[in-house]
Amino acid sequence: MTFDNSHTPLGPGAEFDRIRRALARLGPNASGAGDDCAFIEVGAERLALSCDLTIEGTHFRAGWLAPVELGWRATAAALSDLAAVAARPLGVLTSVAVPAEWPEEHFADLMEGVGQAAKAAGAAVWGGDLVRAERVVVDVMVAGRLEGEPVRRSGARVGDELWITGLLGGPFRAVAAWNAGTEPEATARARFAHPVPRVQEGLWLKDRGARAMIDLSDGLVADAGHLAAASGVGVAIDPVLVPLHPAAEVVEEALAGGEEYELLVALPPGAGASAAQAFRAAFDLPLTRVGVVEPGAGVQVRRRSGPVNVPPPFAHFR
Repeated sequence: MTFDNSHTPLGPGAEFDRIRRALARLGPNASGAGDDCAFIEVGAERLALSCDLTIEGTHFRAGWLAPVELGWRATAAALSDLAAVAARPLGVLTSVAVPAEWPEEHFADLMEGVGQAAKAAGAAVWGGDLVRAERVVVDVMVAGRLEGEPVRRSGARVGDELWITGLLGGPFRAVAAWNAGTEPEATARARFAHPVPRVQEGLWLKDRGARAMIDLSDGLVADAGHLAAASGVGVAIDPVLVPLHPAAEVVEEALAGGEEYELLVALPPGAGASAAQAFRAAFDLPLTRVGVVEPGAGVQVRRRSGPVNVPPPFAHFR
């Protein structure tokens, strides 16, 4: 068994400052940190591995989701990391912590959702763990098979165009409604409760020359910042081009809101324009150019009239 020991630079943020300090402490014993997945070789197989935590009070609140929806959402979030590196899902392992008073049927429902999301992506449920805790925690580990090289965050080049799958802003509106004590608009709620990991879309984009990809879990601007840092480039996003979910009210919601699990992809100049129509025909989903890769560092959001003020994205350690 061999490991990919290269590290991918992380973007800005207190969460990622903590990760950088931890990596410095681990030294050479840390392998392949900083990308959407870790990559290992087992015999002739090359695998992509990732894990993702969903915690009550951090990622959702009691009453927002039915247990089956929670299982689906937690699993889809982890599978999205495989989509971002163009890996084919193989299996998932799920560790669950629940309060003692949680009904047994709720746990069965949650695992049903895990199974549904795994099956939809072509993966099996391999097992996991169950413990008692004060709040609900779902930790999903995923494994996928790579065919050739993965699409990493670090491959973007100056002049590449930035494209995104789908429409943005729906999950932001769902969370805003819940926080205001109201029920979200149905399609916005569905975007939060039932995200779809873009597994086949990621494989398709790799075949069309994708140089770098990342899934939009932290928000378009935040995740574009990770792609820029990993690739050693600057990124410019035109907010006029960002495709909005029908429930979104302003473009800032799409720029800063996370939990989208769409893909941001860097394609060679002209490649996206020729692929967008075929992409929609294949997946009934838009592929939209939103920006360009430039010399420099970081992310700029600018209209022709000048820069745009973007609200801070969600952060675990603000």
